[in-house]
Parts: sequence; C-alpha cells; structure tokens
Amino acid sequence: GSAPDIAGKGIANPIGQIWSGAMMLEHLGYKEAGDAIVTAIEEVLSEGDATVLTRDVGGEGTTASLGKAIADHINA
Repeated sequence: GSAPDIAGKGIANPIGQIWSGAMMLEHLGYKEAGDAIVTAIEEVLSEGDATVLTRDVGGEGTTASLGKAIADHINA
C-alpha cells in the first residue's frame, strides 16, 4: 500500500523502490548496473548499522539515511 500513516515522516524503508530500479535496469539489459545496486543493498544490510537502517529492520535511521548509505556503496 501507500502507507499514508507514515507519509512525510522519513521512516519508510526505501529498499523496495531501489530494488525495483535494479530489476528495471536488468530488464533493460543493464545487468551489471542492476547487480551493483543489489550488492550495495546486501552490503548495507549486512553491516547492520542501526543509525542507517530504518525501524522496520531494527534501526533508528531514516529513509534518507538508508538510501544514502546504499548510494554510497554503489559509488565506492
């Protein structure tokens, strides 16, 4: 659903949206780019940094902090 109860609070987990982008890239023939995104997601989750992860996965981070952490891993 659209989760109107948490809209605008910065607490939604962005992984589903980011992963959807990875799947679209793979579908369009950019497998390496899609794989890089999925790997970044896996790395961020495995690090388990509570300041980055959103509450639904045991952290205290925000939508932005988790998205930025994933982006930083892609660019590393």
